[in-house]
Amino acid sequence: MASSNLHSLLFVIFLTTMLLLTPQVQADEEDDLFRGINSYRASINISSLTENKNAECLAEQIADQFKKQPCTNDTGSNTILGTEPQFANFPDLLKKCHLNVTNTKDGVIMPACVPNLDQSIVLANFTKSQYVTYLNATKYTGVGIGSEHDWIVVILSTNTTDGSFVPASTDNSADASVPKLRLIYLFFSLFLGYFLVNLD
Repeated sequence: MASSNLHSLLFVIFLTTMLLLTPQVQADEEDDLFRGINSYRASINISSLTENKNAECLAEQIADQFKKQPCTNDTGSNTILGTEPQFANFPDLLKKCHLNVTNTKDGVIMPACVPNLDQSIVLANFTKSQYVTYLNATKYTGVGIGSEHDWIVVILSTNTTDGSFVPASTDNSADASVPKLRLIYLFFSLFLGYFLVNLD
């Protein structure tokens, strides 16, 4: 009897751990692209880009907007300059990331659509496309990467006021709530496991 209770508790802990680690898969794809872009820049003697969490937040929001759009020959890095999709809710996307347009206007947003985000193709969508001009530019010092389904979005930032992606306010309450939610979820799962074990 105690053995089955222990198995139930271990099963709940296992499920909790798996759920908490799930977002890591996307992060790995994004980390691979980050390293690939910096390796590319190093190969042409340009300084590495640093991670910009605010640009990453916006990249995630934009990738989410693209997720239902299929990959075609005229989407993502194949888009003709000037015909990129415009999001009517762009101010809302900025707001979700605590940004305003004045400190993002010198940045560049580069979406790419790659079926299954195949890593061997993803990097080429940035280093062997119209986007390479931006990757070769020394004015860009930071990068944020977000992905959703077949879409990956790279945002380059500068170290100037107009491209820094510095938050519009110092209110970090939304950012602080994410770890709290995970902690609450973990405690709830442990409580549920304890309850199930002691049900008999």
